[in-house]
Amino acid sequence: QVQLVESGGGLVQAGGSLRLSCAVSGSIFSMATMGWYRQAPGKQRALVATITRSGSTNYADSVKGRFIISRDNAKNAVYLQMNSLKPEDTAVYYCNLRVGDLYNSWGQGTQVTVSS
Repeated sequence: QVQLVESGGGLVQAGGSLRLSCAVSGSIFSMATMGWYRQAPGKQRALVATITRSGSTNYADSVKGRFIISRDNAKNAVYLQMNSLKPEDTAVYYCNLRVGDLYNSWGQGTQVTVSS
Protein backbone atom coordinates (compact mmCIF):
# COMPACT_ATOMS: atom_id res chain seq x y z
CA GLN A 1 0.00 0.00 0.00
CA VAL A 2 1.49 3.32 -1.10
CA GLN A 3 0.97 6.32 1.17
CA LEU A 4 1.64 9.96 0.36
CA VAL A 5 2.02 12.52 3.14
CA GLU A 6 2.25 16.23 2.35
CA SER A 7 3.73 18.88 4.60
CA GLY A 8 4.89 22.48 4.45
CA GLY A 9 1.68 24.35 3.87
CA GLY A 10 0.72 27.43 5.83
CA LEU A 11 -0.07 31.12 5.77
CA VAL A 12 2.23 33.48 3.90
CA GLN A 13 2.03 37.05 2.65
CA ALA A 14 1.89 37.82 -1.04
CA GLY A 15 5.37 37.77 -2.53
CA GLY A 16 6.58 35.21 -0.04
CA SER A 17 7.73 31.63 -0.47
CA LEU A 18 6.80 28.18 0.77
CA ARG A 19 8.23 24.74 0.15
CA LEU A 20 5.89 21.76 0.09
CA SER A 21 7.14 18.25 0.66
CA CYS A 22 5.54 14.89 -0.10
CA ALA A 23 6.93 11.75 1.49
CA VAL A 24 6.04 8.50 -0.24
CA SER A 25 6.13 5.04 1.27
CA GLY A 26 6.73 2.02 -0.94
CA SER A 27 9.19 1.04 -3.64
CA ILE A 28 6.98 2.21 -6.50
CA PHE A 29 8.20 5.81 -6.17
CA SER A 30 11.17 5.45 -8.52
CA MET A 31 8.89 4.29 -11.35
CA ALA A 32 6.26 6.98 -10.87
CA THR A 33 5.44 10.33 -12.34
CA MET A 34 4.87 12.64 -9.40
CA GLY A 35 2.67 15.66 -9.44
CA TRP A 36 1.29 18.54 -7.43
CA TYR A 37 -2.31 19.60 -7.91
CA ARG A 38 -4.39 22.22 -6.15
CA GLN A 39 -8.02 22.87 -5.44
CA ALA A 40 -9.33 26.29 -4.52
CA PRO A 41 -12.75 26.74 -2.89
CA GLY A 42 -15.51 26.26 -5.44
CA LYS A 43 -13.11 25.14 -8.15
CA GLN A 44 -12.02 21.82 -9.58
CA ARG A 45 -8.71 20.26 -8.74
CA ALA A 46 -6.10 21.46 -11.23
CA LEU A 47 -2.59 20.53 -12.26
CA VAL A 48 0.25 22.60 -10.83
CA ALA A 49 3.32 20.66 -11.89
CA THR A 50 4.55 17.16 -12.69
CA ILE A 51 7.94 15.47 -12.78
CA THR A 52 8.66 12.15 -14.46
CA ARG A 53 10.94 9.45 -13.12
CA SER A 54 13.68 10.78 -15.41
CA GLY A 55 13.24 14.33 -14.14
CA SER A 56 11.28 15.93 -16.97
CA THR A 57 8.99 18.64 -15.66
CA ASN A 58 5.75 20.25 -16.73
CA TYR A 59 4.05 23.32 -15.22
CA ALA A 60 0.72 25.05 -15.41
CA ASP A 61 1.06 28.39 -17.16
CA SER A 62 -0.06 30.21 -14.03
CA VAL A 63 2.97 29.03 -12.03
CA LYS A 64 5.71 28.96 -14.66
CA GLY A 65 8.74 30.92 -13.54
CA ARG A 66 7.55 30.97 -9.91
CA PHE A 67 7.25 27.32 -8.83
CA ILE A 68 9.82 24.54 -9.08
CA ILE A 69 9.06 20.85 -8.73
CA SER A 70 11.85 18.44 -7.80
CA ARG A 71 12.27 14.90 -6.55
CA ASP A 72 14.74 12.92 -4.49
CA ASN A 73 14.53 9.27 -5.45
CA ALA A 74 16.84 8.27 -2.60
CA LYS A 75 14.43 9.77 -0.08
CA ASN A 76 11.18 8.86 -1.88
CA ALA A 77 10.18 12.49 -1.79
CA VAL A 78 8.91 15.20 -4.10
CA TYR A 79 9.00 18.90 -3.43
CA LEU A 80 7.33 22.06 -4.67
CA GLN A 81 9.21 25.30 -4.14
CA MET A 82 6.74 28.15 -4.45
CA ASN A 83 8.09 31.67 -4.87
CA SER A 84 6.45 35.04 -5.50
CA LEU A 85 3.21 33.69 -4.12
CA LYS A 86 -0.04 35.42 -5.02
CA PRO A 87 -3.43 35.39 -3.29
CA GLU A 88 -4.78 33.36 -6.22
CA ASP A 89 -2.36 30.57 -5.27
CA THR A 90 -4.48 29.95 -2.17
CA ALA A 91 -5.72 26.37 -2.28
CA VAL A 92 -5.36 22.90 -0.86
CA TYR A 93 -2.32 21.34 -2.51
CA TYR A 94 -2.31 17.61 -3.20
CA CYS A 95 0.57 15.29 -4.01
CA ASN A 96 -0.10 12.67 -6.71
CA LEU A 97 1.69 9.48 -7.69
CA ARG A 98 0.95 7.82 -11.01
CA VAL A 99 2.40 4.81 -12.76
CA GLY A 100 0.83 4.81 -16.20
CA ASP A 101 -2.68 3.41 -16.05
CA LEU A 102 -1.73 0.92 -13.37
CA TYR A 103 -1.61 3.03 -10.25
CA ASN A 104 -2.83 6.44 -9.15
CA SER A 105 -2.68 7.66 -5.56
CA TRP A 106 -3.27 10.95 -3.70
CA GLY A 107 -2.13 12.48 -0.47
CA GLN A 108 -4.48 14.07 2.04
CA GLY A 109 -3.63 17.63 1.01
CA THR A 110 -2.03 20.62 2.68
CA GLN A 111 -3.53 24.10 2.90
CA VAL A 112 -1.68 27.06 1.42
CA THR A 113 -3.09 30.50 2.15
CA VAL A 114 -1.59 33.64 0.64
CA SER A 115 -2.71 36.92 2.16
CA SER A 116 -2.74 40.17 0.21
